[in-house]
Amino acid sequence: MASLRFDQVYIVLPDVVGATRFLRALGAEVQELAAEWAEWASHHVAFPAVANGFDVDLDSPAYAAHWGGLPEDFAGVVINLRAEDRRAVDAAVERAVALGAQVLRDPYDAFWGARYAVVRGPGPIMVGIMSPADQTSRGEAPAVSDFA
Repeated sequence: MASLRFDQVYIVLPDVVGATRFLRALGAEVQELAAEWAEWASHHVAFPAVANGFDVDLDSPAYAAHWGGLPEDFAGVVINLRAEDRRAVDAAVERAVALGAQVLRDPYDAFWGARYAVVRGPGPIMVGIMSPADQTSRGEAPAVSDFA
């Protein structure tokens, strides 16, 4: 059985801009988005990686519905696990289903170049399962207007 590594936490909340302002005012380092992604600031904000590439992102419910198949009104936490490769994502989702998980987003090739899926386990716990990104698998990013 392939192992999965704890990799990232997505915090999905309705006011990404307000949360970002508050955290910056408290003194937290929040990354500025590259100029070509500036229009995404109300939907996605990243914190610098803290250790071994682990990071935290703030995402809007509309954006999370797009990448994770989450309900449009979802607010909460998605724990992201890193799979060894693209095939391991599919295998992990099959294991999750065998354990009783509900698939919210079937494995797919995401625009950022990774294979990605989201499952809801008991508790409920939301878990994203992602392969390393492959630049040859990158696609066109969705339009920000899709999240309004």
